[in-house]
Amino acid sequence: MKQRILLAVALLMTFGCSASLTPSGTAADNEKSMAIIGAPAPSFTLEDQTGKKVSLSDFAGKIVVLEWLNQDCPFVQRHYRAKTMLRLAETYKSQGVVWLAINTTRYMDKETNKKWISDHQLFYPILDDHLGQVGRLYGAKTTPHMYIIDKSGKLVYQGGIDDDPSGSKRENAVNYVEKALDEILDGKPVSVSQTKPYGCTVKYVD
Repeated sequence: MKQRILLAVALLMTFGCSASLTPSGTAADNEKSMAIIGAPAPSFTLEDQTGKKVSLSDFAGKIVVLEWLNQDCPFVQRHYRAKTMLRLAETYKSQGVVWLAINTTRYMDKETNKKWISDHQLFYPILDDHLGQVGRLYGAKTTPHMYIIDKSGKLVYQGGIDDDPSGSKRENAVNYVEKALDEILDGKPVSVSQTKPYGCTVKYVD
């Protein structure tokens, strides 16, 4: 009996340890996210498409939008054809809003990001996170997956860009990021702080 108990304990410990090593991008991994609505946004430093280091702390006191992106994802492609991200970034730039795209796709690199910027005439950077460290930190699940950080450095929104996964609503879609930015700039609390993101799963490194 004693040997059976010891064996059971050993198996429990083994499976417990295995759970902590679950491949990134799974539900277990996302539970480790440090990005919590109402709490300070996790700090990070990544390199942009030119190799320049960009830190979240560089934008202290500003509203920051984080956009998770993968150039191969049809959902991302659809939004870039429609200029959804670029339009928002341009609209709110004059009001001091910073837009940062983050690419956590394991097989992407700075050159791929540089080409995407050129092809779509983007003025904002794409940060290289192909090792997945910042994606895991934020619990990014899809591309796109959007996050908004307010002037105090707190995370005030995370989720989908809008309520139109199929792209069928067109002008009737509710753009959650736009709505949240308008509320923040008007000095109001964000009325919808969390929604379910949609798109392609983030292609984390194994």
